[in-house]
Amino acid sequence: MSAKVENVVIVGTGCAGLTAAIYTGRANLQPLVLEGVLPGGQLTTTSEVENFPGFPEGIDGYQLMQNLRKQAEKFGTRYESGSVQGLDTSKWPYTLKLADREILAKTVIVATGASPRLTGVPGEKELYGGKGVTTCATCDGAFYRKMDVAVIGGGDSAAEEALFLTRFASKVYLVHRRDSLRASKIMADRATSHPKIECVWDSLPVAIEGVAAGAVSGLKIRHVKTGAESVLPVKGIFVAIGHVPNTEPFKGAVDTDDQGYFVPTGHSQVKTRTPGVYVAGDCADHHYRQAITAAGMGCQAAIEAERWLAGQEA
Repeated sequence: MSAKVENVVIVGTGCAGLTAAIYTGRANLQPLVLEGVLPGGQLTTTSEVENFPGFPEGIDGYQLMQNLRKQAEKFGTRYESGSVQGLDTSKWPYTLKLADREILAKTVIVATGASPRLTGVPGEKELYGGKGVTTCATCDGAFYRKMDVAVIGGGDSAAEEALFLTRFASKVYLVHRRDSLRASKIMADRATSHPKIECVWDSLPVAIEGVAAGAVSGLKIRHVKTGAESVLPVKGIFVAIGHVPNTEPFKGAVDTDDQGYFVPTGHSQVKTRTPGVYVAGDCADHHYRQAITAAGMGCQAAIEAERWLAGQEA
């Protein structure tokens, strides 16, 4: 008896993966979605999402992902748990390799997202997501109107986060371990010259205070040259030290750049060099990293998969 071959296997359950599931489900392709260690992706750790279209009062991040999950299920999406360890595209149908089994698929949509790098200091994990520690100023900056906040980092992302936060915060501390920013000159000049931004040079985060109260009350830092410690009295902490795309199991089957992000083929955002294999969301997008752009890529990948399958069956 031959093994079952899936029409579409979607790896990942964030906005990209579940949007792809909705579209392929409505196309009667009966998609199979593989859930990893964090079903729903990063949005499940966000207490309120204010910038997703259609929710003028905002929506809880976990609830948004549950809504998307139910919507995809309504159209015939099936879910299985398991972490993909490899993808064999040497012959079609393709083989997804999991720890305990293999799955054959005519098309594959990889929407595994990216994980933000965190500092690892005490208090960070406990206060992450709706309690004062975040990794996205665009997502959460508006919650810190007229408050003092801190940005940790020294690259372009940190400078951009700090500048964006000046629209809302009273003051933005930009904490960097060196005595100058690694950001491009134009971004560094904008950040260091802004009246609302105070650069805190040669300093490393030591701990995030406020765990007992359940909300950030300060950032303890240490001067790398003198060893002196102090506390910045902030209500919000934005960690901007980069992201790690969750692409390792697919390297070799899907091209990646020097940072590990998937590299689409040609002018498409979602096509890869392997026909029938598509990418969507933060694993292929290190520029926008928004729920709505991930959803848009999921839509594109689903439509491409549907059209490619139709061509194979014609």
